[in-house]
Amino acid sequence: MREIVFDTETTGLDPKTGDRMVEIGCVELYNRVPTGESYHAYFNPERDMPAGAEAVHGLSASFLSDKPLFKELASELIYWLGDAPLVAHNAGFDFGFLNAELTLIGFEPVCMTRMVDTVAIARKRHPGAKLSLDALCTRYGVDRSHRVKHGALLDAELLAQVYVELLGGRQIGLELAADAAAQASEGAGDPVAQVIGGKPTGPVRPPRPHVASEAELMRHKEFMKGFDQPIWAK
Repeated sequence: MREIVFDTETTGLDPKTGDRMVEIGCVELYNRVPTGESYHAYFNPERDMPAGAEAVHGLSASFLSDKPLFKELASELIYWLGDAPLVAHNAGFDFGFLNAELTLIGFEPVCMTRMVDTVAIARKRHPGAKLSLDALCTRYGVDRSHRVKHGALLDAELLAQVYVELLGGRQIGLELAADAAAQASEGAGDPVAQVIGGKPTGPVRPPRPHVASEAELMRHKEFMKGFDQPIWAK
């Protein structure tokens, strides 16, 4: 299953009052394993950058002034997202800004049924605990030492690790191992090739019979007669 973990940076808290998205970062997971593929872009918001927002992510109006408009990259972004579920922390916020930008240029908004909110997942797993991305990184031992300010791609990478931990963490590896074992068993009857993870790697010996022969059963019977009143005969 393909999933996209993403994060956004904005000029403020509410697109309905004129705030805009200025950065998006996306990380691709396949069967909840990072593939190494990502998408990242800055956008010119065509407006000022409030000091409070700049203090959070460090993106100034001057820095963003020569970046592309959202409409210039929208088709590329939508193509990259595909129809995968979209995972975000406090996902309603990020979906709100993404869909506001899409609506502004006449594009269809992303369906909310694709939304996966890690805050909601964390609230169920850890009721009463702190649910910020920093707090969850600490809980699950995710290194965030290089996170000085918020950054969409960096936060998406951190969240991808947290998301996997929220869903069972390294236990997911057991499922992958089981899949590999199943693939190996499918090729076990091949007398020519040994199968590891479904790939032939070399010749193997044919399976040995494990049923005792008639002669072996007779020898065993004679051997058992040598026991004087064995407990299993009572």
